Amino acid sequence: MTDRSPVILQVLPVLGTGGLERGAVEIASAITQGGGTALVASRPGRLLVQLRHAGGRHIALDLKKKSPFAVLRRARDLQAIIRREGVDLVHARSRIPAWAAWIACRRENVPLVTTWHGVHEATWWGKKLYNSVLARGVRVIAISEFIASRLRSEYGVPESRLRVIPRGADPQEFEAGVISGERVQKLAEAWRAPAEAKIILMPARLTAWKGQGVLLEALGLLRSKMGTGWICVLAGPENDRKFSRRLQQRVQELGLEDHVRFIGTCTDMPAACELASVVVAPSLRPEPFGRTLVEAQMMGCPVIGTAQGAMMETILPGETGLVVPPDDADALADALKSVLETGEDALDWLAEKARAHAIAHYTTSLMQARTLGVYDELLGTRLRTTFEEQTHDR
Repeated sequence: MTDRSPVILQVLPVLGTGGLERGAVEIASAITQGGGTALVASRPGRLLVQLRHAGGRHIALDLKKKSPFAVLRRARDLQAIIRREGVDLVHARSRIPAWAAWIACRRENVPLVTTWHGVHEATWWGKKLYNSVLARGVRVIAISEFIASRLRSEYGVPESRLRVIPRGADPQEFEAGVISGERVQKLAEAWRAPAEAKIILMPARLTAWKGQGVLLEALGLLRSKMGTGWICVLAGPENDRKFSRRLQQRVQELGLEDHVRFIGTCTDMPAACELASVVVAPSLRPEPFGRTLVEAQMMGCPVIGTAQGAMMETILPGETGLVVPPDDADALADALKSVLETGEDALDWLAEKARAHAIAHYTTSLMQARTLGVYDELLGTRLRTTFEEQTHDR
């Protein structure tokens, strides 16, 4: 490695608004602060402005098409970018971009780092082969110990190449008591929340496996267990119109029209967590991480998740939140009742424990520093040290 600034290229399908894309922007910011040059190759998207603000440079490239011929063409495109920009390391965050990057990096003798963001089940050998590219990096980053255990057992990734780096949230952005009353009031009005109502918040896209269906059943039971005095806000984009219509029909069948709000995407999650009495993630399948519950805990808001996947890492049951069996409406209703009826002293204790737990393990800066440390391992650079010096001085 020369003394020049290291050039890191991240590749992903599109700069959308999901956790994968947010992570790419956060790492681009860290690379820049660490003294490197941050490039991102993808289709443009809503986070393009944030990437530029973070100091990264975008290279428009369609890395979403799945045909073998498209992958080979994109591999040649990435080779040209590697040569033209003097790229020292490529970081792939999704399977199709990773296949193109793997080919390009082998041809150009450039190290490839991969991050395994999703669960990526494999029910037949072809799907496992398709997934396996994310286990082929010279360093493989798992976003939770749950994902790391699958990489070890199913893909044979050795400890020498495996690094567990959880996602993170910003404790300055997610800090209870600093959110302006105006922001909270704006959300309360948009949600049509009665002044004294306790708010159950579920931030997730409307898709069956996220568990909105079991939550509605739990709400029907909750009404019989503790009466009213609460509303439930379902905050997330409508990815599946048929499923969304079924949910709305079920709300009517249960007589919950006055208690359930479908609000679409929420763009102010700190204020949403400030307003919420409890944040719920009743996922039917194991979550690879679950950033929304980390954000809520950082705000000191009680959380309820399901006892599977990475939620068993991000939640300390009985200390920072509760976990229930998946697809168990009665257990979820009991957990909601327990949280909504808990006294202020106990809630204050839980809030303190939850925020301390989130800050100790799940901050954005910790995720950024650990990722830069992986780059340093391979390049012999000081990106992490410089980044930590820069952020410490602020």
